[in-house]
Amino acid sequence: MSLQTEFPFTLPRGFVDDHGTLHREGVMRLATARDEIEPLRDARVKENEAYLTVIVLSRTIVKLGSVPQITPKTIEGMFSSDLAYLQDFYTRINFGGAAEQAAVLEEQHQPQAVPVPLGVAAAGV
Repeated sequence: MSLQTEFPFTLPRGFVDDHGTLHREGVMRLATARDEIEPLRDARVKENEAYLTVIVLSRTIVKLGSVPQITPKTIEGMFSSDLAYLQDFYTRINFGGAAEQAAVLEEQHQPQAVPVPLGVAAAGV
């Protein structure tokens, strides 16, 4: 039996890059101690502890659509709902144990709800 270290995810809204391309599918790896310790030296984290999340996610997300490199700027550009989703996902795969990791993988095989644009929902279509 091998240890699974990477987990696929689908963002609820998606990251829109500078070219207007929407990216929803990604992969996050398990965090190492270094992923959580090194950012504590970063001046942005010293100024604002909440920035730790931004840096840790940028280190542990290994793929997001066709985005060539995930940086703190990438994470900063995400919608709040996607950031909250990723924070929860990170906690579940890193601290939830084998049963929680299996549940995360099972959820990825369930049909995903497709977001409905507000204009369509308001029009009752």
